[in-house]
Amino acid sequence: MRAIGVDIGGTSVRAAVVDEHGSILDTARTATPSGQRSLEDAIVSVVHELTRRHRVGGVGLAIAGFISADRSRVMFAPHLAWRDTDIAERLGGRLGLPVLVEHDTNSAAVAEHRFGAASGSQVAVHIALGTGIGAALVIDGELYRGAHGVAPELGHLRLVPDGRPCPCGKSGCFERYCSGTALSATAVELLAEHPGTSTELRRHASDDARTLTGRQVAAAARDGDPIAQRALAELARWLGEGIALVADIYDPELVVIGGGVSESAPLFLDEAREHYARAQTGSGYRPLARIRTAQLGDDGGMVGAAVLAAESLGTRAAR
Repeated sequence: MRAIGVDIGGTSVRAAVVDEHGSILDTARTATPSGQRSLEDAIVSVVHELTRRHRVGGVGLAIAGFISADRSRVMFAPHLAWRDTDIAERLGGRLGLPVLVEHDTNSAAVAEHRFGAASGSQVAVHIALGTGIGAALVIDGELYRGAHGVAPELGHLRLVPDGRPCPCGKSGCFERYCSGTALSATAVELLAEHPGTSTELRRHASDDARTLTGRQVAAAARDGDPIAQRALAELARWLGEGIALVADIYDPELVVIGGGVSESAPLFLDEAREHYARAQTGSGYRPLARIRTAQLGDDGGMVGAAVLAAESLGTRAAR
């Protein structure tokens, strides 16, 4: 059964018609507005654009936030306007289609398990390195959600004692050292520590260092910028430490690294593997998890949300 997957990000709303093989047949997108009603209007608009051209059975929404266990409500989404809102009912009524709500990293993890890097794995952890860190755990093909539907929140494991403050209220969180935001923060710190070093990054940050982006840091590292390369080495170090911590908890056979930062994986992933191998408890006496990059890229959230929506429809029909 075909369904539509909608990935609702901080800057854009992207939708795709997905078939039972995980293939994207058609897409639509629009900018993400700030208000709740205007956001819902934007989702309705892209879905209607696709349903005018395709017959589908339902819609899956991939959202960065806390989703209720029954996958109908958004309890909290830090970059969106919804707070404890029954999105499935609200949008389902407007669209005339059943709507399922899912965490965006869960959606991407399902897509990678069915059609991508985690195909055939029994226990796989998906770590999405983006503005922050999203995470998912797939066991024997099923998502692990925890008692209240919000597990695993790996981005806010405390990785560095007395480390950088995090908007979540803690300090030293995983995502403050291994996200796109963290990469730029590390580069700014290094620039301040080495004021005499002339680098491409310093020219980028000459007006306001706070505008430096993780993508700029990665691009400069590719061009041989020494400060940028040191920033990537720091990301690799902490990513390895974080994976070791996760491996001690879940003992996965596979860790999939996704998110926008994963596009620069050749710059840091081999080094991260080395740090992980040294940091894992019992190193040298137990198997290491394989570490791979996601194969579906930015499309994973849409594909997974559509697949989950289609499966939910099939489950309902069988009742």
